Amino acid sequence: MKTIKGPGIFLAQFVGDEAPFNSLDSIAGWVSGLGYKGVQIPSWDKRLFDLETAAESQNYCEEVLGTLARHGLSLTELSTHLQGQLVAVHPAYDAAFDAFAPAEVHGNPAARQQWSVGQLELAARASARLGLTTHATFSGALAWPYFYAWPQRPAQLVEEAFAELARRWQPILDHFDEAGVDVGFELHPGEDLHDGVTFERFLAATGNHARANILYDPSHFVLQHLDYLGFLDIYHERVKCFHVKDAEFRISPRAGVYGGYLGWAERPGRFRSLGDGQVDFTGIFSKMAQYDFAGWAVLEWECALKHPEQGAAEGAPFIDQHIIRVTEHAFDDFAGDDDGALPDFRSMGIA
Repeated sequence: MKTIKGPGIFLAQFVGDEAPFNSLDSIAGWVSGLGYKGVQIPSWDKRLFDLETAAESQNYCEEVLGTLARHGLSLTELSTHLQGQLVAVHPAYDAAFDAFAPAEVHGNPAARQQWSVGQLELAARASARLGLTTHATFSGALAWPYFYAWPQRPAQLVEEAFAELARRWQPILDHFDEAGVDVGFELHPGEDLHDGVTFERFLAATGNHARANILYDPSHFVLQHLDYLGFLDIYHERVKCFHVKDAEFRISPRAGVYGGYLGWAERPGRFRSLGDGQVDFTGIFSKMAQYDFAGWAVLEWECALKHPEQGAAEGAPFIDQHIIRVTEHAFDDFAGDDDGALPDFRSMGIA
């Protein structure tokens, strides 16, 4: 069995224009001082990382890894959550998602989608240069406006949407396959891939592509009232990335799982800092150990109440305390395999 690597931290929620959050070297020093051993880097933020350069320059990749190593850190994955979202955008969300792309493609969905595909291809090459084997992203969504069956969906709408999603992702997945890197899709409301069934639909539409895998984040399953422990029993072979994020759902007489358009602090379901929510992390880390998860446990912080620096400071020891150092021997190995130790049932009058 394998021991999970960690604690790691996703840097996206902490990047800023002030030190120590405004460069890879300074933010690496900050997270290392908190006890983290790995970082997941958002590939879209050039204050930390230049994706285009990384895809083409091995020297630059060595510099990135060297900067992290000076602070005792490893690189867990690159993230293209924003770019992956733009691979597939329903027209209802065009204006909102333009902000994820460069200004020169705003108002031009075709150009924006072409840019996003190029970004994913760069990420595959950069990941290979960096020696990574997993990548974190979103799937984007064509069918999300129809997630609830009212008004009644036209026949075949969902099937056609997933077929188109697969057509867009198939060549990207092939690029990652050539690079030897698994793609972990974060199953997340707002994405066409948001639970086990939708992941299965996508997997089938891609011909069970070997590189189409899962970024497991239990917080999104709490908000959907999905059995996140049972999920690991079913899909553990496809889980390649792990966001350690807490959440809670407090039953309300005024709002349900859709949140009533309330802000995050007022919603019945909301994200919390580690240990402040309802996620059974003891159960999750036990499942991860049982199923030989070989990746990183990476904090993603999005608490509706707590300051991010407090959340980050509490996150490293929380993850560290939950990581199970797996045993090399079963507790009853002392009995051994010595056939001579078997009882003589004949002498006991049993046989």
